[in-house]
Amino acid sequence: MRTYFPVKMPTTKKTLMFLSSFFTSLGSFIVICSILGTQAWITSTIAVRDSASNGSIFITYGLFRGESSQELSHGLAEPKKKFAVLEILNNSSQKILHSVTILFLVLSLITSLLSSGFTFYNSISNPYQTFLGPTGVYTWNGLGASFVFVTMILFVANTQSNQLSEELFQMLYPATTSKGMTHSYGYSFWLILLIILLNIVTVTIIFFYQKARYQRKQEQRRPIEYAPRDGILF
Repeated sequence: MRTYFPVKMPTTKKTLMFLSSFFTSLGSFIVICSILGTQAWITSTIAVRDSASNGSIFITYGLFRGESSQELSHGLAEPKKKFAVLEILNNSSQKILHSVTILFLVLSLITSLLSSGFTFYNSISNPYQTFLGPTGVYTWNGLGASFVFVTMILFVANTQSNQLSEELFQMLYPATTSKGMTHSYGYSFWLILLIILLNIVTVTIIFFYQKARYQRKQEQRRPIEYAPRDGILF
């Protein structure tokens, strides 16, 4: 004869705190999806000056797509050009590092999705496995914050040190000579900091839940000398 044990439902406090963590994890997932799809990561301004033209070229791009335009004081400006970042790059170090950058951001996207699943599951249930509880939430958010931070570092290194924008400029305007270049990072790039903040908030909420739960258990296990005098029987 099979014996069934009743499933203990989570307390209201646990449900509310894990639901809060679920929304922060889901917010992180949505932000990562948005910055993957936008091209406002960086705008590079290239000064051009020769006998045929004088002005600036602006190249704005993200992880997948970009757009370039010209503003010339004299000379005939070319129409705007749209391009796919990975397709326009040759098999160079810039392309390899850019691909690795995308990979780390995709890994962060997966960890945010897993964190959302774990926090929602804990808001409606009390898992028996330790890793499905707060430990799993800590793990996925720690990995997610690490992956997205590495993404940030790799993108900056590829544009500043590895001259990604210069490579794109040469592919788009092979007959034009650069007289200097400046970079301005867009909102899509800075949203990475929001993702890290959301990961920290998720972990903080679960930490305070565990701390309150531990204190409540300690109060229930107080030794008898801390009990009220009128409650002690001689």
